[in-house]
Amino acid sequence: MPIKNKSAIILITVSMLIVGIFSMIIVKAYQKTGEVSRPDSNLPSLLQLEIENEQLTKENEKLWKELTRLQAGQSAAALASEQLEEGRLNAGFTPLTGSGIRIILDDSDQEERTSQFANYVIHEEYIRSLVNILWNGGAEAIAVNDQRITTHAEIFCSGAYIQINGTRQMPPYEILAIGNQNNLQSALQFYFWDKLGEYQQQYGITRTLEVPEEPIIIPAAKEYNYRYAEPVKEG
Repeated sequence: MPIKNKSAIILITVSMLIVGIFSMIIVKAYQKTGEVSRPDSNLPSLLQLEIENEQLTKENEKLWKELTRLQAGQSAAALASEQLEEGRLNAGFTPLTGSGIRIILDDSDQEERTSQFANYVIHEEYIRSLVNILWNGGAEAIAVNDQRITTHAEIFCSGAYIQINGTRQMPPYEILAIGNQNNLQSALQFYFWDKLGEYQQQYGITRTLEVPEEPIIIPAAKEYNYRYAEPVKEG
């Protein structure tokens, strides 16, 4: 092989080696630059995401706490409302409807009543006795002439009237009672109901018992105004 050709081959080889070496140096430098620059360029974004994530976590915890308090408050309010409604129901401040019986009492229309007036009229004791009998028979609510009978109700004679809950009532007297119809009827089958039957035969007063199929309605009582009594404070 000629010397010139060998020299040319050596020169080309050395040149290629130099180019290769420079290429490797450039690639490594670029890789190092890229490895440093990419984290540096993404660092602000990562920090921002981390900060936002912490803020969202705190906000989420705050919302859960508020939701828990809200649910607890709603439960307490619902319980208080339920207890209030139950108290009003027991006190008679809520109108009621249900199955029950109707009793009608009325004065006699016989002419003889002028000589023995007391035997021909309905007395307040008749009404009180029937109310007590109905309570004993399991009545859940009672009204006389649309006057709700509660613990504060009074029934007494006021001259020619019977006064109930501060109102003057005239015959006929309608007594409504909600409860088991069979039990209420059975409670009436005692001495006093039969005694009223005797008065009906002798003096002509009216004593009627009805067992309606449709529900009866009993109005709410008037709320009582306490002036001297107040609830006992705990502790």
